[in-house]
Amino acid sequence: MHPTEPAQVVRDTPSGVHERPWLFNFLIAPAAVIAIGLVDGALSFLLRSEGINPARSASIIALLTLPHTIYFLWAPLTDFFVRRRTWLMAASLAASITLLAAFHQPRLGSTRSMVLLFLAMCLGVCVAAACGGMMGSLQSEVNRRRAGSFYQVGSLAFGAITVFVLVSLSSAHFSYASLGLSLDALIVVPALFALAAPPQQLVRETGASEVLARVGREFKSTFLRREAIPYILLVTAPICSGALIGLLPGLATDYGVTGAQVAWINGVGGALLTAVGAYVASLIPVRVRASVAFPISGLVNAAAASIFALGPQRPAVYFTGTVLFLFTIGAGYALFTGVSLEFLGPSGKSGSARYAIINSFGNLPVAYMSYLDGRAYAHWGPRAMPAADAILAALGASLLLAHFVLSRRRRQARSAAP
Repeated sequence: MHPTEPAQVVRDTPSGVHERPWLFNFLIAPAAVIAIGLVDGALSFLLRSEGINPARSASIIALLTLPHTIYFLWAPLTDFFVRRRTWLMAASLAASITLLAAFHQPRLGSTRSMVLLFLAMCLGVCVAAACGGMMGSLQSEVNRRRAGSFYQVGSLAFGAITVFVLVSLSSAHFSYASLGLSLDALIVVPALFALAAPPQQLVRETGASEVLARVGREFKSTFLRREAIPYILLVTAPICSGALIGLLPGLATDYGVTGAQVAWINGVGGALLTAVGAYVASLIPVRVRASVAFPISGLVNAAAASIFALGPQRPAVYFTGTVLFLFTIGAGYALFTGVSLEFLGPSGKSGSARYAIINSFGNLPVAYMSYLDGRAYAHWGPRAMPAADAILAALGASLLLAHFVLSRRRRQARSAAP
């Protein structure tokens, strides 16, 4: 028996028939509303309306994003006691209550509000962990690929909707209490789609020692093997890192683009482009493994970034480069989720925990590429920022693509040998 296969599983549906990968559009929504929509999106606007300067807002947001890096410390809870879909709904409800309490404080920038927002982020990433474990339990490879695409589409779409709702209501002078209720609706309603999810696998164990032994085998099968090294390099490489997403608005002035144009092309338009790109990735035939399709998407995304570096500093170049970059980064994000699931293998007993670790690895390129892109701008000017991103992404994608293609050919040759 393969060590990641469940020992004793309750299966309630035929393989792949009723797995409904489109549900992940909604299942990831509670995490996206909190992280992408509120913390990464509207929070700086709301804090600025309280008179908090952008420098302090940046520090607050940096602190609130910390759970994304360390959530593998508590994500294993979603593998135990109840089904993962139950964890998803419970974490969503708890996060909504916590956010409602935060938005009932007199000032959103107060210490008490920040503590509550941090707690909501910690609960929100449990939703992402539960989604990872649920996707890993899908038996159809086609559905796993589709689920990864829908997962990213839902993240981007609900994140953009949340920014629009919060900024619009705040600009119309609605109270924080009203904003909190709107957030609750955006979190709780999509979480209820978990009721329509197929019942997840339950792994029956006889005691704690058997559970620990099983988890140990699954971790060893995923991480402690020679084949894991290329996957770790793939998820931590500067391929489709998306670091430029937050940096492109800063380049707009250098290309003669106005603030209103940035709001459309990098805001609402950007969310739509990345969502469409993520959906298109689901159309790639499943016979093309995610570990091959992802570095290819990295090469295409690097080509899109190079438009900024090679073209003149004019608005038309900025618009063209931004449209192509955001579309290809959406496809890259979806394929990254496919790589994560390929690396993960079957969920077994510890799928959420292992997915959280892989996803934490995947957050590293965003941090170090943001720094390196900024250093390139400081030393060599506006064109150097996208050039550095494109060169490093293309280099990493080329090397890893060569490895996965050649290793697959070697396996095929060995299997064909008499």
